[in-house]
Amino acid sequence: MLRIYAGLYKGRKLKSVNHPDLRPTTSRLKVAFFDIIQEEIRETIFLDGFGGTGNIGIEALSRGAEYVVFIEQLNENVKVLQQNLDKIGVPSDHYRIIKGDYNRSIIQLAKSGFKFDIIFLDPPYSLLEYANPLKVIYKRNVLKDDGIAVLERPQELNFDSKYFECYRTQTLGRRSLDFFRPFPKSA
Repeated sequence: MLRIYAGLYKGRKLKSVNHPDLRPTTSRLKVAFFDIIQEEIRETIFLDGFGGTGNIGIEALSRGAEYVVFIEQLNENVKVLQQNLDKIGVPSDHYRIIKGDYNRSIIQLAKSGFKFDIIFLDPPYSLLEYANPLKVIYKRNVLKDDGIAVLERPQELNFDSKYFECYRTQTLGRRSLDFFRPFPKSA
């Protein structure tokens, strides 16, 4: 069972789904991620790009994020995500759940004027072999100029994004987190 590690909802347990396409971020990697961004999380607009049952996004809310958008495609995950938010008591004006395809959802968010401070992406690892989930973020300009995008990937998969600068990689076991920011604007 997943749980919240710090903040307002510390100690609360999250329901999970046993599904072959769902691979929650490990507790060790989750704690490392939030330790790295702990000074930046408060009052942010946060995107949990492959939200699953809410493990990362709910932790972000617990640690002070102002608003979280969850994108999730699988019906069963969306149902459990909503149950987790309700069970914990997260006010409905602090989040939005989008059930749908990741790329199409980013396009819709851009049309609605969303700009994120922090974007967390934990896509199915097989997707990274043929697609770059940072591309649509770049093309649709949904990351603030001083924002960060973080991608979870298998450690053995080399991932290079020409759209953003990778300024940090944190590896724990067989998984890595790559931290990206927009390239500096030339004067």
